[in-house]
Amino acid sequence: MMNAEGLGAYQHAQNHAQAAAASPHRLIQMLLEGLLDNLNRAKGFMERGQIADKGLTISKCLDILNGLSSVLDEEKGGDVTQELFRLYDYCGRRLFEANCNNEVAGIDEVIRLITDILEGWVVLKPEKVQVGSEQ
Repeated sequence: MMNAEGLGAYQHAQNHAQAAAASPHRLIQMLLEGLLDNLNRAKGFMERGQIADKGLTISKCLDILNGLSSVLDEEKGGDVTQELFRLYDYCGRRLFEANCNNEVAGIDEVIRLITDILEGWVVLKPEKVQVGSEQ
């Protein structure tokens, strides 16, 4: 039987292997899924009063949101890109407020918004997706 540390290392290696083999479409999907996972963790930490864990997890969420924003390509995405950029920025500000005020409703709002984005992303045809400077 594997201990928690060993399991964590295995999952980390598994995630890296999946990311290395993933298409740009799948990478964005993995980021959105990881964001939702971390949002739910942060919510649980907040509800249990685990302040340090909550702060670290919300920081991870903000990093993922920044990563998602950084791959947006205005030239190829047009208005959709601008809307996503604004939405990711709003989610980041909302998470910051939720963290400062220990407000579960703020995390719930971001979970709903990111879930909507993920649901739309999943039905998007992968061949239509171009990330960053890829052709």
